[in-house]
Amino acid sequence: MAYSGCDFRLLLLPAAVVFIYIQMRLFATQSEYADRVAAAVESENHCTNQMRLLIDQISSQQGRIVALEEEKERQELERGQLKLLVKDLERKGLERLIDKVQVPVAAVVVMACNRADYLEKTINSILKYQSSVASRYPLFVSQDGPHPDVKAKALSYDQLTYMQHLDYDPVQTERPGELIAYYKIARHYKWALDELFYKHNFSRVIILEDDMEIAPDFFDYFEAAAALLDQDKSIMAVSSWNDNGQKQFVQDPYALYRSDFFPGLGWMLSRTIWDELSPKWPKAYWDDWLRLKENHKGRQFIRPEVCRTYNFGEHGSSLGQFYQQYLVPIKLNDVEVDWKSRDLSYLTKDKYTKYFAEIVKKAKPLRGADALHKVHNIEGDVRMQYKNQRQFEDIARQFGIFEEWKDGIPRTAYKGIVVFRYQTTRRIFLVAPESLRQLGIRDT
Repeated sequence: MAYSGCDFRLLLLPAAVVFIYIQMRLFATQSEYADRVAAAVESENHCTNQMRLLIDQISSQQGRIVALEEEKERQELERGQLKLLVKDLERKGLERLIDKVQVPVAAVVVMACNRADYLEKTINSILKYQSSVASRYPLFVSQDGPHPDVKAKALSYDQLTYMQHLDYDPVQTERPGELIAYYKIARHYKWALDELFYKHNFSRVIILEDDMEIAPDFFDYFEAAAALLDQDKSIMAVSSWNDNGQKQFVQDPYALYRSDFFPGLGWMLSRTIWDELSPKWPKAYWDDWLRLKENHKGRQFIRPEVCRTYNFGEHGSSLGQFYQQYLVPIKLNDVEVDWKSRDLSYLTKDKYTKYFAEIVKKAKPLRGADALHKVHNIEGDVRMQYKNQRQFEDIARQFGIFEEWKDGIPRTAYKGIVVFRYQTTRRIFLVAPESLRQLGIRDT
């Protein structure tokens, strides 16, 4: 029995050892599992925290993206506004630049000598309408001689450029009793036009005298006519004057004509024409020299029906010749004509003959010794034929228009025809023997 009890105890000891060992292994396994669970929990917490951080960062980035998109839209809006502003500034700057460097239509020169009071009146009349277009019509005063009052008066204006022609060479007239003034004037004109065309390099020049006033549309008229002057080489010059422009003989401020007779008194010529005229410019009487056929060579002149200049110079080199009869009654245009909107192509050589022929053809022909008296009883345009210069002068004297001829051409005439208004809007055409044939009109 004692041996059996001993054996049982001996069996319990290994069992206890195994049990203890198992418990220890179980405890170790539990501890390891707990550590792993704790690590897993910690890892999960870390992942959660990282995810939350990432979510926060994404949310933050999304906010920044939204802000950046809004900023982009704002910048694009500002950029568009800046572009418009830049374009507007560029346009205005370009306009100012163009205005500063704009090629002039023509230089305007006032030919002066010794009449300071006349010069002042002329300059003030010009500046009244030139100031707004000064860049297109730069103003010059060219004085012949040293008269101090004229020089002082010209220099008192900041709006013009002063030139002085001092010529002390003695004048030799070609005929006894001639006024040397006409020789000095011719020298002065050549010097002044050479200065403006060759020194100042203008392509056109408008010549005025120091006893003239200008009409409100003076500059617009010459700007429109400049295109004709450039395009039609059969036009030698453009004038603002009508020799028969007295109030009783004009009506239509829109009417323009071609003429074979140089009018002068406010006229424009081109450098091309001056290149031709300058080398052979006459010693005196330059205006009558231009009226010679050998010099105008069949070219013609544009003139208005209603004058764009008015000559108030009773005292001057011409000693008031014809002043009271022909100059005082001149009608100075007072209508603002929009010349830019008017089609002047009818004045070109190819079209004008046909245009003028049509209006002459429609005029009622009058014949006989009593033709002048018949005019009073006829409505509408009338044409009267003259046989020669003497008969023309007789008819002109009865109406009161200019009688003068130069080199076979009456003043204002086109192909021998002188036209003027009489009493009403009616036109009178004084027709030379060959005029109708030259116009292609069959005289019935």
